Amino acid sequence: MKRLFDSVPAAIVWRYAAHAAMVAIAIWNESRPAAARPDLLLVHIPRVAWIANHNYHFWLLLYVPVAIGLWRADRRAFLHFLWIGGVLSLLRGVCIPLSGLGPVEGPDTNAGISAAMMWRSWVAIVNPVTALFTDAPHVGLTKVMFFSGHVSSTFLLWLYCRGKGALGPLALVAHLAVTASVFLAHLHYTVDVVGAWAITGAVYALAVRAWPLRGRDLEAADEQP
Repeated sequence: MKRLFDSVPAAIVWRYAAHAAMVAIAIWNESRPAAARPDLLLVHIPRVAWIANHNYHFWLLLYVPVAIGLWRADRRAFLHFLWIGGVLSLLRGVCIPLSGLGPVEGPDTNAGISAAMMWRSWVAIVNPVTALFTDAPHVGLTKVMFFSGHVSSTFLLWLYCRGKGALGPLALVAHLAVTASVFLAHLHYTVDVVGAWAITGAVYALAVRAWPLRGRDLEAADEQP
């Protein structure tokens, strides 16, 4: 078992499998009718169409290079990050139907979709090619609200990058930029962002105590004010 947890390919497979499972739950949730909710902050933030249309690419551009940098800087922290990221993805899959929030803007276009449409949407979203080069994520996932995956994933990445030279500030800038894009795209409600910080921080704190990092770990970073 220890060899499995120390394997980068196994951790990557776990992370993607957890993402695929979360997407399956989210697509099932798409068939449930839900209304939009008023948001005290979003009403004061203009929606920027090009950011909304490319938010997924923007997230990848800021997330993937920093994650690779973490891999190069500290392999054990990178492994920890992948395994815990998968746990958070599954937790998000549970929270989405429990919260039952409707689209931030526009009609609930996916309410009552068929099982066949759910299957086609799931395949298109978990396929990296169609996820990157088509609008499948935007069309298939209109009610993936609580909590924000964009904010959670980049916040978790920053938590693991702290104390690793320039990588820490770089990860923080990437996280703040992604968070800003979430608001400018009207991708999530404000509570989805706050919830992402709270849940991710709590899971991270529990994880580093249950499965401590050794060697070049985060203990020094955790002691910083």
